[in-house]
Amino acid sequence: MRTELRIDATAGALPRIHAVGGLAARRTGLDTVHLIGTAATPLGGDELDIRVTVGAGARLLVRSVAATIALPGRQTSKSFAHWHFEVAAGGELDFDPEPTVVAGGAEHETLTTVRLEAGALLRLRERVQVGRIGEDHGYWSGELTADIGELPLLRHRLDLGADTPTDDALSGPRALESILTYPDARAVETIGLDAALLPLAAGGTLFTRTANLLRV
Repeated sequence: MRTELRIDATAGALPRIHAVGGLAARRTGLDTVHLIGTAATPLGGDELDIRVTVGAGARLLVRSVAATIALPGRQTSKSFAHWHFEVAAGGELDFDPEPTVVAGGAEHETLTTVRLEAGALLRLRERVQVGRIGEDHGYWSGELTADIGELPLLRHRLDLGADTPTDDALSGPRALESILTYPDARAVETIGLDAALLPLAAGGTLFTRTANLLRV
């Protein structure tokens, strides 16, 4: 199944929503939208294409009503999601959905593309858990590309699950929390051995935490 979702926020108006497939969205406030699953997706073979646009002077908060469960399909275990975010100068986007859980036997890949204009505000949070209770053989791959105009802000990729570069016999993380914030002037900080806040050369920060289980 192919899912397409478009959310457009403009100043002085309610967000506009267009959805086809297994994912929809509902306006739950003047500037808030919640993602809602309308079918079991992503299953193996599914493709999701989600585009969120915030215009000049607009503010948008995106949440979800429940976690997303990636499941293997009958013909293939692989599913794919492309998230595309655009924020104009003076616009603000706060994207913080519930986690994505990749079930045992499923392989889910995400590509996130962020395009910001100078003067945009962004908080982009992603949480992933590979495997449900008793499962240890799911796979997730996430790639994040962010630019400010023509200036590169971030290029980041991480794979989680068995047989990935992050996996070893002593400490194979199965969970990720990632937050891209722009602008942000905080200094570098490490929290224990599994979390770090890294300033970006073009401004903003990237926070990442890896572990066996997501924190509630």
